[in-house]
Amino acid sequence: MRPMHTALAVLVAAVWGFNFVVIEFGLGSFPPLLLSALRFLAAALPAVFFVGRPKVAWKWVIAVGVVLGIAKFGLLFSGMDNGMPAGLSSLVLQAQAVFTAVFAAVVLKERPGRLRIAGMAVAFAGIAVAAVDEGASGPVLGFTMVIAAAACWGVSNVLTRKASPPDALNFMVWVSVVPVLPLAGLSLLLEGPERDLAALRGLDWSGVGVILYLAWITTVFGFGAWGFLLRTYPASSVAPFSLLVPVFGMSSAALVLGEGVSGLRWVAAVLLVGGVAVTSLVPAQPRAAAVAQADAHVAAQEADAKAVEQAVDAQAAEVPVPGPDPVPLPAAGAR
Repeated sequence: MRPMHTALAVLVAAVWGFNFVVIEFGLGSFPPLLLSALRFLAAALPAVFFVGRPKVAWKWVIAVGVVLGIAKFGLLFSGMDNGMPAGLSSLVLQAQAVFTAVFAAVVLKERPGRLRIAGMAVAFAGIAVAAVDEGASGPVLGFTMVIAAAACWGVSNVLTRKASPPDALNFMVWVSVVPVLPLAGLSLLLEGPERDLAALRGLDWSGVGVILYLAWITTVFGFGAWGFLLRTYPASSVAPFSLLVPVFGMSSAALVLGEGVSGLRWVAAVLLVGGVAVTSLVPAQPRAAAVAQADAHVAAQEADAKAVEQAVDAQAAEVPVPGPDPVPLPAAGAR
Protein backbone atom coordinates (compact mmCIF):
# COMPACT_ATOMS: atom_id res chain seq x y z
CA MET A 1 0.00 0.00 0.00
CA ARG A 2 1.10 3.55 -0.63
CA PRO A 3 2.23 5.39 2.52
CA MET A 4 -0.70 7.81 2.27
CA HIS A 5 -3.19 4.94 2.09
CA THR A 6 -1.46 3.12 4.95
CA ALA A 7 -1.86 6.26 7.06
CA LEU A 8 -5.54 6.41 6.03
CA ALA A 9 -6.10 2.80 7.16
CA VAL A 10 -4.47 3.53 10.54
CA LEU A 11 -6.56 6.71 10.86
CA VAL A 12 -9.79 4.76 10.26
CA ALA A 13 -8.78 2.20 12.92
CA ALA A 14 -8.04 5.06 15.35
CA VAL A 15 -11.40 6.70 14.59
CA TRP A 16 -13.24 3.44 15.17
CA GLY A 17 -11.27 2.72 18.36
CA PHE A 18 -11.89 6.16 19.86
CA ASN A 19 -15.55 5.73 18.91
CA PHE A 20 -16.11 3.70 22.11
CA VAL A 21 -14.93 6.57 24.28
CA VAL A 22 -17.31 8.92 22.45
CA ILE A 23 -20.17 6.44 22.99
CA GLU A 24 -19.37 6.45 26.71
CA PHE A 25 -19.63 10.25 26.76
CA GLY A 26 -22.87 10.14 24.81
CA LEU A 27 -24.47 7.67 27.19
CA GLY A 28 -24.04 10.24 29.93
CA SER A 29 -26.54 12.48 28.12
CA PHE A 30 -28.79 10.14 26.12
CA PRO A 31 -30.55 6.80 26.66
CA PRO A 32 -28.77 4.14 24.57
CA LEU A 33 -31.52 3.44 22.03
CA LEU A 34 -32.22 7.14 21.52
CA LEU A 35 -28.50 7.83 21.06
CA SER A 36 -28.32 5.09 18.44
CA ALA A 37 -31.39 6.49 16.63
CA LEU A 38 -29.91 10.00 16.59
CA ARG A 39 -26.59 8.62 15.32
CA PHE A 40 -28.26 6.98 12.30
CA LEU A 41 -30.50 9.98 11.69
CA ALA A 42 -27.45 12.25 11.43
CA ALA A 43 -25.64 9.68 9.25
CA ALA A 44 -28.58 9.45 6.85
CA LEU A 45 -29.39 13.16 6.61
CA PRO A 46 -28.54 15.00 4.47
CA ALA A 47 -26.21 12.42 2.85
CA VAL A 48 -29.10 10.34 1.51
CA PHE A 49 -29.99 13.16 -0.89
CA PHE A 50 -26.50 13.19 -2.46
CA VAL A 51 -25.43 9.53 -2.79
CA GLY A 52 -28.05 8.53 -5.35
CA ARG A 53 -30.39 5.56 -5.24
CA PRO A 54 -29.31 2.28 -3.61
CA LYS A 55 -27.12 0.20 -5.92
CA VAL A 56 -28.36 -3.11 -4.49
CA ALA A 57 -31.82 -4.61 -3.98
CA TRP A 58 -33.95 -3.08 -1.23
CA LYS A 59 -34.15 -6.42 0.58
CA TRP A 60 -30.42 -6.23 1.36
CA VAL A 61 -30.61 -2.61 2.52
CA ILE A 62 -33.49 -3.45 4.87
CA ALA A 63 -31.94 -6.70 6.12
CA VAL A 64 -28.59 -5.10 6.97
CA GLY A 65 -30.35 -2.04 8.41
CA VAL A 66 -32.32 -4.25 10.81
CA VAL A 67 -29.48 -6.56 11.86
CA LEU A 68 -26.66 -4.00 11.94
CA GLY A 69 -28.52 -0.81 12.81
CA ILE A 70 -31.22 -1.99 15.19
CA ALA A 71 -29.82 -5.21 16.68
CA LYS A 72 -26.06 -4.71 16.69
CA PHE A 73 -25.86 -1.05 17.71
CA GLY A 74 -28.89 -1.27 19.98
CA LEU A 75 -27.26 -4.12 21.88
CA LEU A 76 -23.81 -2.47 21.91
CA PHE A 77 -25.07 0.86 23.26
CA SER A 78 -27.34 -0.88 25.78
CA GLY A 79 -24.52 -3.16 26.91
CA MET A 80 -22.23 -0.20 27.52
CA ASP A 81 -25.09 1.60 29.29
CA ASN A 82 -25.36 -1.46 31.56
CA GLY A 83 -21.77 -1.10 32.69
CA MET A 84 -19.63 -2.68 29.98
CA PRO A 85 -16.37 -0.63 29.87
CA ALA A 86 -15.54 1.15 26.63
CA GLY A 87 -12.10 -0.41 26.22
CA LEU A 88 -13.32 -3.95 26.86
CA SER A 89 -16.25 -3.36 24.49
CA SER A 90 -13.85 -2.41 21.69
CA LEU A 91 -11.99 -5.68 22.32
CA VAL A 92 -14.91 -8.08 22.73
CA LEU A 93 -16.74 -6.67 19.70
CA GLN A 94 -13.90 -7.96 17.51
CA ALA A 95 -15.36 -11.42 18.05
CA GLN A 96 -17.53 -10.44 15.08
CA ALA A 97 -14.80 -11.86 12.83
CA VAL A 98 -15.21 -15.29 14.44
CA PHE A 99 -19.00 -15.14 14.21
CA THR A 100 -18.68 -14.06 10.58
CA ALA A 101 -16.53 -17.12 9.82
CA VAL A 102 -19.03 -19.43 11.55
CA PHE A 103 -22.07 -17.97 9.79
CA ALA A 104 -20.26 -17.93 6.43
CA ALA A 105 -19.52 -21.64 6.85
CA VAL A 106 -23.23 -22.32 7.36
CA VAL A 107 -24.78 -19.89 4.86
CA LEU A 108 -22.08 -19.41 2.20
CA LYS A 109 -20.77 -23.00 2.43
CA GLU A 110 -17.23 -21.83 3.14
CA ARG A 111 -15.24 -24.64 4.72
CA PRO A 112 -12.79 -23.34 7.34
CA GLY A 113 -9.43 -25.10 7.29
CA ARG A 114 -7.71 -26.44 10.38
CA LEU A 115 -5.69 -23.26 10.91
CA ARG A 116 -8.83 -21.12 10.73
CA ILE A 117 -10.65 -23.40 13.18
CA ALA A 118 -7.69 -23.13 15.53
CA GLY A 119 -7.86 -19.33 15.26
CA MET A 120 -11.56 -19.38 16.15
CA ALA A 121 -10.84 -21.58 19.17
CA VAL A 122 -8.12 -19.20 20.38
CA ALA A 123 -10.43 -16.19 19.92
CA PHE A 124 -13.22 -17.87 21.87
CA ALA A 125 -10.70 -18.67 24.60
CA GLY A 126 -9.96 -14.93 24.73
CA ILE A 127 -13.68 -14.20 25.09
CA ALA A 128 -13.87 -16.73 27.93
CA VAL A 129 -10.93 -15.08 29.73
CA ALA A 130 -12.54 -11.66 29.25
CA ALA A 131 -15.81 -13.04 30.63
CA VAL A 132 -14.01 -14.34 33.73
CA ASP A 133 -12.36 -10.96 34.23
CA GLU A 134 -15.60 -9.03 33.67
CA GLY A 135 -17.64 -11.46 35.78
CA ALA A 136 -15.35 -10.81 38.72
CA SER A 137 -15.54 -7.01 38.45
CA GLY A 138 -18.57 -5.95 36.39
CA PRO A 139 -22.12 -6.74 35.27
CA VAL A 140 -22.62 -9.90 33.26
CA LEU A 141 -25.63 -8.47 31.40
CA GLY A 142 -23.60 -5.76 29.68
CA PHE A 143 -20.94 -8.28 28.63
CA THR A 144 -23.60 -10.62 27.23
CA MET A 145 -25.18 -7.78 25.25
CA VAL A 146 -21.87 -6.85 23.62
CA ILE A 147 -21.24 -10.50 22.69
CA ALA A 148 -24.72 -10.59 21.14
CA ALA A 149 -23.87 -7.38 19.28
CA ALA A 150 -20.75 -9.05 17.87
CA ALA A 151 -22.88 -11.99 16.70
CA CYS A 152 -25.33 -9.60 15.00
CA TRP A 153 -22.40 -7.87 13.32
CA GLY A 154 -21.28 -11.25 12.00
CA VAL A 155 -24.74 -11.85 10.52
CA SER A 156 -24.72 -8.40 8.89
CA ASN A 157 -21.27 -9.10 7.41
CA VAL A 158 -22.59 -12.24 5.72
CA LEU A 159 -25.65 -10.33 4.46
CA THR A 160 -23.38 -7.58 3.11
CA ARG A 161 -21.25 -10.13 1.29
CA LYS A 162 -24.39 -11.59 -0.27
CA ALA A 163 -25.49 -8.09 -1.30
CA SER A 164 -22.02 -7.21 -2.70
CA PRO A 165 -22.63 -3.43 -2.81
CA PRO A 166 -20.43 -1.73 -5.43
CA ASP A 167 -20.36 1.50 -3.40
CA ALA A 168 -19.78 1.06 0.36
CA LEU A 169 -20.64 4.68 1.20
CA ASN A 170 -23.90 4.63 -0.76
CA PHE A 171 -24.86 1.34 0.90
CA MET A 172 -24.03 2.53 4.41
CA VAL A 173 -25.98 5.77 4.04
CA TRP A 174 -29.10 3.92 2.90
CA VAL A 175 -28.65 1.30 5.62
CA SER A 176 -28.59 4.18 8.12
CA VAL A 177 -32.09 5.21 7.04
CA VAL A 178 -33.65 1.91 8.09
CA PRO A 179 -33.11 1.85 11.89
CA VAL A 180 -34.03 5.46 12.71
CA LEU A 181 -37.77 5.06 13.30
CA PRO A 182 -37.61 1.54 14.81
CA LEU A 183 -34.93 2.61 17.31
CA ALA A 184 -36.86 5.75 18.18
CA GLY A 185 -39.99 3.66 18.73
CA LEU A 186 -38.12 1.16 20.89
CA SER A 187 -36.66 4.02 22.89
CA LEU A 188 -40.12 5.45 23.57
CA LEU A 189 -41.38 2.00 24.54
CA LEU A 190 -38.47 0.77 26.66
CA GLU A 191 -36.73 3.93 27.86
CA GLY A 192 -39.82 6.08 28.23
CA PRO A 193 -40.90 9.37 26.65
CA GLU A 194 -39.98 11.33 29.78
CA ARG A 195 -36.35 10.22 29.64
CA ASP A 196 -36.16 10.86 25.89
CA LEU A 197 -37.68 14.34 26.18
CA ALA A 198 -35.37 15.24 29.05
CA ALA A 199 -32.36 14.21 26.97
CA LEU A 200 -33.50 16.19 23.93
CA ARG A 201 -34.27 19.28 26.02
CA GLY A 202 -30.83 19.11 27.60
CA LEU A 203 -29.07 18.83 24.23
CA ASP A 204 -25.95 21.00 24.21
CA TRP A 205 -22.88 21.42 22.01
CA SER A 206 -21.11 18.44 23.59
CA GLY A 207 -24.14 16.26 22.81
CA VAL A 208 -24.21 17.55 19.23
CA GLY A 209 -20.49 16.81 18.93
CA VAL A 210 -21.02 13.23 20.12
CA ILE A 211 -23.80 12.63 17.59
CA LEU A 212 -21.83 14.17 14.72
CA TYR A 213 -18.72 12.15 15.57
CA LEU A 214 -20.69 8.89 15.70
CA ALA A 215 -22.54 9.73 12.48
CA TRP A 216 -20.17 11.62 10.20
CA ILE A 217 -16.71 10.62 11.41
CA THR A 218 -17.29 7.00 12.42
CA THR A 219 -19.96 6.08 9.87
CA VAL A 220 -19.70 8.30 6.80
CA PHE A 221 -15.94 8.95 6.81
CA GLY A 222 -14.92 5.62 8.37
CA PHE A 223 -16.94 3.31 6.15
CA GLY A 224 -16.39 5.50 3.09
CA ALA A 225 -12.59 5.44 3.52
CA TRP A 226 -12.60 1.73 4.33
CA GLY A 227 -14.66 1.01 1.22
CA PHE A 228 -12.21 3.06 -0.88
CA LEU A 229 -9.28 1.04 0.48
CA LEU A 230 -11.05 -2.25 -0.22
CA ARG A 231 -11.72 -1.15 -3.80
CA THR A 232 -8.09 -0.10 -4.26
CA TYR A 233 -6.24 -2.99 -2.58
CA PRO A 234 -6.88 -6.68 -1.87
CA ALA A 235 -8.87 -7.38 1.30
CA SER A 236 -5.88 -9.30 2.69
CA SER A 237 -3.89 -6.04 2.64
CA VAL A 238 -6.62 -3.92 4.27
CA ALA A 239 -8.20 -6.28 6.81
CA PRO A 240 -5.20 -6.50 9.20
CA PHE A 241 -5.58 -2.80 10.05
CA SER A 242 -8.92 -3.56 11.74
CA LEU A 243 -6.93 -5.39 14.43
CA LEU A 244 -5.71 -1.96 15.57
CA VAL A 245 -9.25 -0.96 16.62
CA PRO A 246 -9.12 -2.59 20.09
CA VAL A 247 -5.59 -1.24 20.55
CA PHE A 248 -6.82 2.32 20.02
CA GLY A 249 -10.03 1.57 21.92
CA MET A 250 -8.36 0.21 25.07
CA SER A 251 -5.57 2.80 25.08
CA SER A 252 -7.91 5.77 24.55
CA ALA A 253 -10.28 4.44 27.24
CA ALA A 254 -7.35 4.19 29.65
CA LEU A 255 -6.07 7.68 28.81
CA VAL A 256 -9.37 9.55 28.59
CA LEU A 257 -11.68 7.61 30.90
CA GLY A 258 -9.07 6.26 33.29
CA GLU A 259 -10.10 2.62 32.73
CA GLY A 260 -7.69 0.14 34.23
CA VAL A 261 -6.45 -2.90 32.33
CA SER A 262 -6.03 -5.99 34.49
CA GLY A 263 -3.65 -8.85 33.80
CA LEU A 264 -6.54 -11.10 32.73
CA ARG A 265 -7.71 -8.43 30.30
CA TRP A 266 -4.26 -8.32 28.67
CA VAL A 267 -4.36 -12.10 28.32
CA ALA A 268 -7.84 -11.86 26.81
CA ALA A 269 -6.62 -9.17 24.40
CA VAL A 270 -3.68 -11.27 23.19
CA LEU A 271 -5.83 -14.37 22.71
CA LEU A 272 -8.73 -12.58 21.06
CA VAL A 273 -6.69 -10.39 18.72
CA GLY A 274 -4.40 -13.29 17.81
CA GLY A 275 -7.32 -15.62 17.15
CA VAL A 276 -9.15 -12.99 15.11
CA ALA A 277 -5.98 -12.36 13.08
CA VAL A 278 -5.73 -16.03 12.14
CA THR A 279 -9.47 -16.32 11.49
CA SER A 280 -9.59 -13.19 9.32
CA LEU A 281 -6.36 -13.54 7.35
CA VAL A 282 -6.47 -17.25 6.51
CA PRO A 283 -8.75 -17.66 3.48
CA ALA A 284 -11.71 -20.00 3.74
CA GLN A 285 -11.99 -22.98 1.44
CA PRO A 286 -15.11 -23.95 -0.50
CA ARG A 287 -16.79 -27.16 0.61
CA ALA A 288 -15.73 -30.44 -1.01
CA ALA A 289 -19.10 -30.77 -2.75
CA ALA A 290 -18.67 -27.38 -4.37
CA VAL A 291 -15.13 -28.28 -5.45
CA ALA A 292 -16.32 -31.59 -6.89
CA GLN A 293 -19.12 -29.85 -8.75
CA ALA A 294 -16.69 -27.31 -10.20
CA ASP A 295 -14.28 -30.08 -11.24
CA ALA A 296 -17.12 -32.01 -12.88
CA HIS A 297 -18.16 -28.88 -14.78
CA VAL A 298 -14.63 -28.34 -16.04
CA ALA A 299 -14.32 -32.01 -17.02
CA ALA A 300 -17.60 -31.82 -18.94
CA GLN A 301 -16.42 -28.74 -20.80
CA GLU A 302 -13.15 -30.49 -21.72
CA ALA A 303 -15.06 -33.56 -22.92
CA ASP A 304 -17.36 -31.42 -25.09
CA ALA A 305 -14.37 -29.61 -26.58
CA LYS A 306 -12.64 -32.92 -27.37
CA ALA A 307 -15.81 -34.29 -28.98
CA VAL A 308 -16.12 -31.22 -31.18
CA GLU A 309 -12.45 -31.53 -32.18
CA GLN A 310 -12.91 -35.20 -33.11
CA ALA A 311 -16.02 -34.39 -35.16
CA VAL A 312 -14.15 -31.70 -37.06
CA ASP A 313 -11.26 -34.10 -37.77
CA ALA A 314 -13.66 -36.81 -38.99
CA GLN A 315 -15.46 -34.38 -41.29
CA ALA A 316 -12.17 -33.18 -42.70
CA ALA A 317 -11.13 -36.76 -43.46
CA GLU A 318 -14.31 -37.42 -45.50
CA VAL A 319 -13.90 -34.37 -47.79
CA PRO A 320 -11.68 -35.17 -50.84
CA VAL A 321 -8.70 -32.99 -51.34
CA PRO A 322 -8.98 -31.15 -54.66
CA GLY A 323 -6.14 -31.78 -57.13
CA PRO A 324 -4.48 -29.28 -59.46
CA ASP A 325 -6.57 -27.74 -62.21
CA PRO A 326 -6.20 -29.67 -65.53
CA VAL A 327 -4.11 -28.08 -68.23
CA PRO A 328 -6.24 -27.38 -71.34
CA LEU A 329 -5.09 -29.23 -74.51
CA PRO A 330 -4.68 -27.28 -77.74
CA ALA A 331 -7.52 -27.63 -80.26
CA ALA A 332 -7.01 -29.78 -83.31
CA GLY A 333 -5.19 -27.98 -86.10
CA ALA A 334 -3.90 -25.30 -83.83
CA ARG A 335 -0.25 -24.37 -84.01
